[in-house]
Amino acid sequence: MDISIHSSYLPHDDPAAAIAFYRDILGFEIRMDVGYNGMHWITVGPAGQPDTAIVLHPPAADPGITEDERRTIVEMMAKGTYAGVNLAAKDLDGVFAKLQASGADIVQEPIDQPYGVRDFAVRDPAGNLLRIQQLP
Repeated sequence: MDISIHSSYLPHDDPAAAIAFYRDILGFEIRMDVGYNGMHWITVGPAGQPDTAIVLHPPAADPGITEDERRTIVEMMAKGTYAGVNLAAKDLDGVFAKLQASGADIVQEPIDQPYGVRDFAVRDPAGNLLRIQQLP
């Protein structure tokens, strides 16, 4: 089989803040910004990797979600426990310095993990946890 990862999904609650973080700080391309009824689905991805993307979506936009589920999702996002993604960079210290200088919500500074990777953790404006690890 020839299967690849095309898109991952992370919720966002502020399109302008999401674009500022993913485009202006992380350097991702904005590939699509689709609006519907005041909501935005924003597709971002790293330059040079057109087949890999993150879709930033309105939380709980699925019509099958109950109001209790919507409240739970919003509460989990506020605590930063709802969603996350792992990224990788060649210059981990440079990426960390840029994020730290931007005022991003640093959760953990670069550390050598016992399972063999060096990484750090940061939250995006919606509270999603991003772990960024050093590429070999």
